[in-house]
Formats: sequence, C-alpha cells, structure tokens
Amino acid sequence: MRTTLDLPDDLIEHARTAVGFKSKTDTVVFALRELIRRHRIDELKALMGSIRFEFDPAEPRRKERRQLKAGRP
Repeated sequence: MRTTLDLPDDLIEHARTAVGFKSKTDTVVFALRELIRRHRIDELKALMGSIRFEFDPAEPRRKERRQLKAGRP
C-alpha cells in the first residue's frame, strides 16, 4: 500500500543507520513490526501468573509403562 508520510529526516536517518538498512521503507516496516512484537511480549507478560500450567514430563513415560505392563502397545 502506498502512503505518504511526513517523517522527520533526522529521525528516519538515525533509525535507518541504527538498523543498517539502506531503504527508508525497510526501516519503517521493521520499526512497525518491532513495535507489534514488543506489544505482544507485553501482553504475554501481563498474563504471567494468571495462567496455571501444570506439566509433569515424567507422566507420559509412566503412562506408557503402565500400558506396556498391561499388554497394550
């Protein structure tokens, strides 16, 4: 999608050199993706402690052993 933006030259140039891109478009796309990525991380951090995850890595092995003892594959 083509869009006209009025961006400060010094800001876009600083960002472009910071990430090592040659293109202003690549710089803006990268910045938008990074913003979204960070927002998603913040959303996940907000869930910390509110989701209870219980997993016993040995349980599938115990279940498999019980099935083998019972003669079931």
